Amino acid sequence: MSAMPAISRIDPADTSTVRAFVGAQLASLAVDDPTSPPWSARVLKLRVTLGPPVRGPVELWRTPGDVPGGVAGGYCLQLPDLDNLDSARLDLFVLPAARRQGLGTALLRHAAERVAASGRSRLDGSVIEGSAGEAFARGAGATIGLAELRRVLDVARVPAGHAARCQDGAAAAAAGYSLVSWLGRTPEEYLKGVVAMENAMNDAPSMPGAEPEIWTEQRVRDRKDGWIEAVGARPYQVAAICDATGEMVALSELGVFPDAPDWGFQSNTVVARPHRGHRLGLLVKAAMLGWLAEAEPRVRWIVTYNAMSNSHMIAINEELGFAVSGEPLREVELSVTAQS
Repeated sequence: MSAMPAISRIDPADTSTVRAFVGAQLASLAVDDPTSPPWSARVLKLRVTLGPPVRGPVELWRTPGDVPGGVAGGYCLQLPDLDNLDSARLDLFVLPAARRQGLGTALLRHAAERVAASGRSRLDGSVIEGSAGEAFARGAGATIGLAELRRVLDVARVPAGHAARCQDGAAAAAAGYSLVSWLGRTPEEYLKGVVAMENAMNDAPSMPGAEPEIWTEQRVRDRKDGWIEAVGARPYQVAAICDATGEMVALSELGVFPDAPDWGFQSNTVVARPHRGHRLGLLVKAAMLGWLAEAEPRVRWIVTYNAMSNSHMIAINEELGFAVSGEPLREVELSVTAQS
C-alpha cells in the first residue's frame, strides 16, 4: 500500500482550496444521500469557515490525493465554546473514488489527535443509515444513537386551503393564545421569549451524553440572528403568546436561502411543556405555511427533520402533508482515546 498523503490544514482565506473542499464534500453527499435537498455551496462554505461570534471555533483539514481539485477527503471540526466543552463535532468525508484506501481512517485518527490536544474526549457526528459512512463509523467503534428522519412537503400536492383548515382546527383548541410573526432579526420585544423557546428545546430527544444548550439573549443575537444574516437567509418566525401572561409559549422557524428559492428549510418548532396539549405546534406550523405561500410563492418544497421517537411532532407534520424522504440520519459518538 502506498504511503498516506499528508493531511494539511486549510486556511479559511484560501478561497480556491475551500471551494474544492466544499465541492468534494457535496460530491460525497450526493452519493451517500441522493435525495438530500440542494445544499448551497456558498452556505456550506460559511458553515466550515465562520467562527466566533457567529459559530464556535472551526478547523478544516484535507488530504489532497490524486483527484481533480486536490481534495480526496477531509474533515471539518467544530469545537463548542459555550457548552459541551468535552466534545467536538466531526464532519468527515472521502470521495467515493478515493474510498477503501485508508484515507478515512487516517483522517479520523488525525481528528482524534486534534480533539485530544484541545483537552476534549469525545467526537460527535452523524451518518446516513445504510451508507458507507455508517459502516465506517461502526468499524471505528462508534456508538450509534438517535435516529432522525427527513420529511418533505411538496407544496403543489397539498389540497388548496389545507393549511388554513389545519390552522382553524388548531385555533379551536388554542383559546387564550394569540399569534405573532416577524421576518429577520429577533425584535427586542420578543428576545426573552425566543431565549425561553430555545431553552425549551432541551427536552427534545438527544444523545445521552449531550449537555443542554443554555441560551441567552447574546447567544440568540450571535448564533441565531448573526448566522442568519451571515448567510443572507430570509428567516420566518411564527410564535404563540399566552394572552393571560404575555409570555411566548410556542415558536416555529423557517428559512429560505437565495441560492435555493424553491426550498424552505424548517428549523425548530417547539412548545413550552406547561402549554402542550392545546395544538399549539400545529397552530404555529400551519400559520407558517399560510404566510410562506403568500410571501414566497416560488417555494415548492419544505424540508424538516424529526427524531424518530418524537411521535407528536411527526403526527403534526404528517397532518400537514409532509412525507418521508430518504434514509434516517443517525447520531454517532466516538471516544477520542479509542482512535489513538
